[in-house]
Amino acid sequence: MTDSSDGDSGTRVHSETKTNTSVEHTDSARELVFSDVREVRLNSVSIDNPDPNDVIVETTVSAISPGTELLLYRGEVPEQMAADATLETLDGDLSYPTAYGYAAVGDVVETGKEATDRLGERVFAFHPHQSRFCVDSDTLVSIPDDWDAETAALLPSAETATNFLLDGSPRVGERVVVFGAGVIGLCTIQLLANLPISELVVIEPIPARRELARSFGADRALDPSADDEIFTAHDPPGADLVYEVSGQPAALNAAIDVVGYDGRIIVGSWYGNKPTELELGGDFHRDRITVTSSQVSTIDPDLRGRWTTDRRLSVAIEQLNTIDVDALITDRVSFRDAPSAYRRLTETPESTLQVLLTYS
Repeated sequence: MTDSSDGDSGTRVHSETKTNTSVEHTDSARELVFSDVREVRLNSVSIDNPDPNDVIVETTVSAISPGTELLLYRGEVPEQMAADATLETLDGDLSYPTAYGYAAVGDVVETGKEATDRLGERVFAFHPHQSRFCVDSDTLVSIPDDWDAETAALLPSAETATNFLLDGSPRVGERVVVFGAGVIGLCTIQLLANLPISELVVIEPIPARRELARSFGADRALDPSADDEIFTAHDPPGADLVYEVSGQPAALNAAIDVVGYDGRIIVGSWYGNKPTELELGGDFHRDRITVTSSQVSTIDPDLRGRWTTDRRLSVAIEQLNTIDVDALITDRVSFRDAPSAYRRLTETPESTLQVLLTYS
């Protein structure tokens, strides 16, 4: 769940009323479906009556992933690959047509008899874009009282960035480089900037994103053409830790060039089926470089004795409080106009970061 480098805080307001265990049941909703390459449509779907522990959520806002969802939109994913086997709502594959998305926020408007305590609660769900949906109440995330829906919609981005820090283990005094200042990259930058590292450098081709990276705490933000200037005069030379979150395969070669002897590269990008040619015949062979893939669906095996996904999510909720959500959100698009949101993300990356779908 990473974003490509192509790509309001306030008080929570509960939905009104709902003093009974249910309201008049509405058995249909609208869902967003990726129907073919660069084709998105809204379909009608039926909503079942909730089982005892189920709830029905009426969506307020959902966040588009400018990484994974754009790969799917552009036909750049392996079709038979599982969407996400760790999420009950994404248990299929990525072949067309498919519903996708994992950042929905809404209000519980109806419950089964064993979940009545959640009636009226505003919640987060790892669920595709849909106007209302029925899910097991145990899969929902309670939203802190001082969050609004838009803040909550950025929770997956904060969790991904948190996972990057767990996987990379940045140490005191280290020199760190981040390739890519999209939504995920910027969240990662802001979390890294809170640590006692020596220097944080960002590589990003879009000037506006470089400026935002500086405001998020980067010491330097450079165009990719200048990445050969990074830490060459230091002793020892090179970066200690590099994050590749640009979504661009060529950046992985640049990351290998930038990292120093015995350095670490964390690859948070998902390249889909975009071809990747790695140049491993040079310094990589002798420099003992470690390259690690990082994906938020699982925990680093070395950490599983102490860490679970629930613990990481709790930390991500705390970390989201430190991220400037307002600066990341560039567009709010009505759910009925969702196709235009994907076109905008694809065609105008220089001015678009996080796009939210609104359901009012």
